[in-house]
Amino acid sequence: MKARQRWIRWLIPVGLVAVWFALSGLGGPTFGKLSSVSSNDQATFLPASAESTEVRAWQQKFTESNAIPALVVVEKDGALSRTDLAALAPLAAELASVEGVAPAPAGAPSSVVGPIPSQDGRAAQFIVPIADTDQLRAVIAGLRGKAGGVPEGMRAWVTGPAGLTADLVSAFGGVDGILLLVAVGAVFLILLLVYRSAVLPFLVLFAAVAALCASVLAIYWLARAGWISLSGQSQGILSILVIGAATDYALLLVARYREALHQVESRWSAIVRAWRAAFEPILASGATVILALLCLLFSDLNSNRSLGPIAAVGIGFSLLSALTFLPALLVLFGRSTFWPLRPKYDAGHAPARHTGPSAWAADGSDSVPGLEGVRGLWRRIGSIIARRPRVTWIVALVVLAAGVAGLPQLKANGVEQTQVVLTATDSVEGQKVLARHFDAGSGSPVVVVARQDRAEAVLKEVQSTQGISSAAVYSGSGAPSAQTPGAVVREGRVLVNAVLAYQPDSAEAEQVVTQLRSSLDAADPEALVGGVTAIALDTNQTAQADLRRIIPLVLGVILVVLILLLRSLVAPLILIGSVVLSYAAALGVSALVFNHLFGFPGADAAVPLFGFVFLVALGVDYNIFLMTRVREESLAHGTRPGILRGLALTGGVITSAGVVLAATFAALGVIPILFLVQIAFIVAFGVLLDTVVVRSLLVPALAYDIGPAIWWPSRLARKSGPPSAARTPARAEALS
Repeated sequence: MKARQRWIRWLIPVGLVAVWFALSGLGGPTFGKLSSVSSNDQATFLPASAESTEVRAWQQKFTESNAIPALVVVEKDGALSRTDLAALAPLAAELASVEGVAPAPAGAPSSVVGPIPSQDGRAAQFIVPIADTDQLRAVIAGLRGKAGGVPEGMRAWVTGPAGLTADLVSAFGGVDGILLLVAVGAVFLILLLVYRSAVLPFLVLFAAVAALCASVLAIYWLARAGWISLSGQSQGILSILVIGAATDYALLLVARYREALHQVESRWSAIVRAWRAAFEPILASGATVILALLCLLFSDLNSNRSLGPIAAVGIGFSLLSALTFLPALLVLFGRSTFWPLRPKYDAGHAPARHTGPSAWAADGSDSVPGLEGVRGLWRRIGSIIARRPRVTWIVALVVLAAGVAGLPQLKANGVEQTQVVLTATDSVEGQKVLARHFDAGSGSPVVVVARQDRAEAVLKEVQSTQGISSAAVYSGSGAPSAQTPGAVVREGRVLVNAVLAYQPDSAEAEQVVTQLRSSLDAADPEALVGGVTAIALDTNQTAQADLRRIIPLVLGVILVVLILLLRSLVAPLILIGSVVLSYAAALGVSALVFNHLFGFPGADAAVPLFGFVFLVALGVDYNIFLMTRVREESLAHGTRPGILRGLALTGGVITSAGVVLAATFAALGVIPILFLVQIAFIVAFGVLLDTVVVRSLLVPALAYDIGPAIWWPSRLARKSGPPSAARTPARAEALS
């Protein structure tokens, strides 16, 4: 019988390891396939129900194509002569020959329009429709190759919506490579320094990378089936989130396992004890993050809504890995996990129970109730909390309030498309050249969908609007309209294209769109205003609306999880309040850093929402780790000693987890995308703030000051001191 039990003991962990190795083997090669099911075009980010989205659908009915324009702008130091323009003319045919450029319409010699000279005579532009948007980078590279052959004395750039999008996609190129290397390298170094083990960092990272591989495998097939929408943005966040979360959950289990190895001799008994102790907080933490992320499904912004299930899948596999794969690895390696500092079995290692109040010695050297046997930093912090709990939490509150003071300086109203990529790009330089020589809105017109019988009135209203340089009814191939000869008509509607006098992604251009949406009601109540500028405006407004909608949902979900976990109402409310305050402080400090240190032009309107979801969900993780241990210790030692013991016993592991998560999110900064760099800083700084101030000082000091009432309405709230010596932990647990 013993031989059979021993055989089963080895079979289970070996089987789990084999399953996870198989998932990793299948998921690893899938990394390279994600780009085939990933999209970074506008549809990936558009607000689902916005007016600009409806206009985009109408545009496709008129053009019967998903083509987006690229603008090739050519500049000369002096004026372009007729000879120069003649020399540029063959470039149109060269550009049209690039694979992926839309074919010429029926009856037209070419799909490429140009060269169009500027009014100052120093530049010319070509308008190139790109049909193959799936291979946009390759098409733009081909256009740049052709544009490089302009006559001597001239310079050419490829820009416009297609050029800017291609450079944005290229900036995401680090997602699969350098981003993962930086994140894994940072985690490995931190684990090596904290645990001083040559084995443990590899086991933890094996578990984290396996979770990521399994996530990628699942997400690839979900995206291929069309059930989720994947973008470079969500792909980058997925990698960081999975590595960080899986490592955090792993560290909690590892801490319990090392503690158990001191208390029991058998590695099997130790892993069972550790797993049972860590299961509830890990499950609660993972469930909290998953539910918070799924709240993004209520977003009206496609980019937010698509991230929710993608990130939730990643957290789900992080949870599974921490509760199955890592325990299997730990039990197979046993005490060698911590080599060369292997934990030794010590029959007397089990912490002594506090059996009564202890007076303070006059010199302060007497043991603090709850800190018996504790040494080092966490003893000093616990002593400060025990001596002056109210002063401690008030000081922590003041520190956080100082950070919140910077919140009004956050400029999260969106940025110009030319400022999204932080490195120099050909398309951004091209936009500057266009702005110098052409109407600033050239190539990115405002698009108005109007009723056919109201076309003339709409056109006049658009033309008379301040900020519009020119406007015309779209006249491609199709049946002419009696009111506007040559106009294309689809389902009783016509398109009016209007060129802006301002940069299409500027605040002035957005004001023009707002004005048109108001003034066109008289000309045509059914008129719709879209285009690049309208998309930016609707995206910002939708992101701000999402913030007001999703924050209460996330807080409500987290509150319910905490109430179920802690069997209390007071403690969950305190934890929710603390992480919201921490989030506001992190955002306030970030605003000051963005404006005065980094010199950023502003922030994407979705930055506050993403920062909230990640910081609040992940910040609650550390409070869950702390308060579940505090509750466990309170059942055995009483509330106030239990708070100090819980803080001391979780201090090291939570601090390590916070540093690891901050480092992994900071790795997002290697991708030169403004949005991701800002999210990287907000979450990394916020996690450290949560770890150092909220979890170490504010929450334990406030809980200590409140005392047993922290557990109200649980029966534990009526226990002012530790249970009697006759009461066992099992019976104490029944108090809840």
